[in-house]
Amino acid sequence: MLRFIAGLLALTVALVSHAAEPLAESPGWYRAQIGRITVTALWDGTLDMPVTEVFKKPGPAQLKALLARHCLTPAMPMSVNAFVIDTGQRIVMVDTGTGASKMFGDKLGHVLANLRAAGYTPEQVDEIYLTHMHTDHVGGLTVDGKAVYPNAVVRADAREAGHYLSREKMAASKGDAEDFESAMAMLDPYEKSGRFKPFDGRTELVPGVHAEPAAGHTPGHTVYVVQSEGEKLILWGDLMHVAAVQFPLPAATVVFDAMPALSKANRERIYREAAREGAWVAAAHVGFPGIGKLRAEGDGSYTWVPMSFVWGR
Repeated sequence: MLRFIAGLLALTVALVSHAAEPLAESPGWYRAQIGRITVTALWDGTLDMPVTEVFKKPGPAQLKALLARHCLTPAMPMSVNAFVIDTGQRIVMVDTGTGASKMFGDKLGHVLANLRAAGYTPEQVDEIYLTHMHTDHVGGLTVDGKAVYPNAVVRADAREAGHYLSREKMAASKGDAEDFESAMAMLDPYEKSGRFKPFDGRTELVPGVHAEPAAGHTPGHTVYVVQSEGEKLILWGDLMHVAAVQFPLPAATVVFDAMPALSKANRERIYREAAREGAWVAAAHVGFPGIGKLRAEGDGSYTWVPMSFVWGR
């Protein structure tokens, strides 16, 4: 009996000692399987989103009420996510995070480290698909004028390239030069080496992955669709920004949507299709890992159903 009691005491001490140890942060990558294609979410970090300032409608009171339903405030942290698609033949990244840019604060810039933590090297990346050319999506392409992904071909819609890589369009823009300058700097080494290859509209890029136009946020904003063995995943970039607002109110647009009416129309269409088909969604600005499904509620609103977190995929 004494030996048994001693054993229990030792176990209790061990459990208390273990509980008192600081917990390590969880990894900034998450793996999921879409048919035979492996998708890995990469966490870039968070930025503080001033929600009541970026929506014209609804008004501040309704915005605060929507946020409060999710225990959020108008200064909520917003996740920035990028993704890797591994088809077995090609390794493709969708967006690259902010890189060294401090445009959005100092809580970002972790994509490259998390890519390595997930078991990939930048040299292994065959292609990079850009949803659009805002800095939090292209900022990780280049450091100090050198390509971070030395063997990758970079692809984006020709309309996006024609806009953000044009000095004439930059000159005509109204105080929005930062994104133009960033896009030009980030794409420069890939253009010079012939490894920037725009595409035109709906295009199959590699087997099982195609681009689909979804303009509105920017002129050439694109979503990418992965299909394998009857499963489907839509990587939708900045189709939406604030889950607590734009899932219950898909018509809500942000002030940095270049063409709000078109952004709204494409968001409503893609939401509707994703819910009807039961497709998986990978979102750049939904809390990490940003993978889930949409459930239509019948009144024009949607509920986000996150993928069950299973470690060790």
